[in-house]
Amino acid sequence: MKPSSTKYVVITPVRDEEEHLESTIQSMLHQTVLPKEWIIVDDGSKDGTGKIIDDYAARFPWIKALHRTDRGFRKAGGGVIDAFNDGYRTLSCCDWEFLAKLDGDLGFSPDYFEKCLAEFQRDDKLGIGGGVICYEQEGEKTVEHAPAFHVRGATKIYRQACWQSIGGLLAVVGWDTVDEVKANSLGWTTRSFQELYLVHHRETGSADGVWPSLVKYGRANYICGYHPLFMLSKCAIRLVRKPYVIGSIGLLYGFVSGYLERIPQVDRELIAYVRREQMARLVGRETIWR
Repeated sequence: MKPSSTKYVVITPVRDEEEHLESTIQSMLHQTVLPKEWIIVDDGSKDGTGKIIDDYAARFPWIKALHRTDRGFRKAGGGVIDAFNDGYRTLSCCDWEFLAKLDGDLGFSPDYFEKCLAEFQRDDKLGIGGGVICYEQEGEKTVEHAPAFHVRGATKIYRQACWQSIGGLLAVVGWDTVDEVKANSLGWTTRSFQELYLVHHRETGSADGVWPSLVKYGRANYICGYHPLFMLSKCAIRLVRKPYVIGSIGLLYGFVSGYLERIPQVDRELIAYVRREQMARLVGRETIWR
């Protein structure tokens, strides 16, 4: 089956995104392969985000607007998935083959989705995929660093069979690692497409601030069940990246505080899988972390 005949749907949760949303919509409108349905979920925005969505939904029947009431605060990790799940429940296209979660502050080439779908067609075991997030400053691209198996939460595409296998997304910090680890544990592969770039118009975590973002990532690692030795290794490697030292401290604080606050983690079977992979990685064996 050619990418042009593949049915995919997109869900985009947004909150106060009037500055960048229209750029994302324009990128989607110019795709060589359009989605069958695109639900843009306004998660209680206080700016002009809702009006932008309504204006485009009125002009293009495959764009649907969904408005949620303002919860009054940012809900790290879980908030975006609550909004995503609301969008998922309102999908009218039931025979989709691929489901994409796409942020509302991205720019991408007209053939982005066509090329992504072609990657899935080349690999029947590929369950989750997506492009690489980068930033542009003064004409230069800076690519976000990530493990080989990881697809950034800003741009995830799920094969329907994989989506059914993992049972959807958990509304927790670290949801975008939990889904991939679970998929890998069930025999699927997950990866970013290194030649396909999306420009993120604002840096990941910028809405929360540097320290809260670091703590959030450490907390996400705790929830996913990272092995303490692997986490210490990760923090040690992090020392040579900006922000120096404080980056490692933030990650470690978020991780350890998860234990101190007795925050629930993923199920024990998944934790056991994660830790086997991580310990294998520490001794130089090939794993999902490579």
